[in-house]
Amino acid sequence: MINRFIFGLAALAISAGFWSATASAHQGNPDYRSEGTSIRPDRDAAGIEAEVVNFDDSVVLRNGSGKTVLIKGYDGEPFARISSDGLVGVNLNSPSFYLNQDRYAEVDIPARADADRAPDWKEVDRSGQFAWHDHRSHYMGEGTPPQVTDESAETVIFDYSIPISADGDRASLDGTLTWVGGDSGIPPAPFIGLGVLLLLGAGWLLLRRNRAGPDTPTAPGS
Repeated sequence: MINRFIFGLAALAISAGFWSATASAHQGNPDYRSEGTSIRPDRDAAGIEAEVVNFDDSVVLRNGSGKTVLIKGYDGEPFARISSDGLVGVNLNSPSFYLNQDRYAEVDIPARADADRAPDWKEVDRSGQFAWHDHRSHYMGEGTPPQVTDESAETVIFDYSIPISADGDRASLDGTLTWVGGDSGIPPAPFIGLGVLLLLGAGWLLLRRNRAGPDTPTAPGS
């Protein structure tokens, strides 16, 4: 039982450390925070929720409005939609669908992708929510943005707006991208590794003590 317990703790700690390192390196940039500020106009956005996850990586939209919500691409074309019944689809003729597959849009766009073509919808989910990488919500340049003059200070990089519609009524997901720098609260990899080693060491001591059994009382007079 103790062996299984320690193994579970070790696996959990290693997984957590690996996830943190992976999230930092491959999913989003911890030097930034991309945050939604509003969905406008309010009368069309009731029941629609949005957030940015993994620092500046993915926008998540949840549709509980009872309306069909359309997310528009970079050329204003239909990119994705969440129907009133929760059905989620992506438009395979949208150039944005392919550009969003890479953080810096370094992809080959197939010939079929044309913002002026009629949508070719592909069902991808039935959950009533959709997550995608949107280049409008993160910094596309390399290196530190020119707006940042002090890397230790929070700095607004830009405000952004992602156009959507709800049953044909125009709306938008508005947000702000902020530079937060290295002091982002994410533990660096060496400290994650140290934490894992300390946890394993504590588990080893517990196992050793358990195997040794309780202390044997000393007989009087011995």
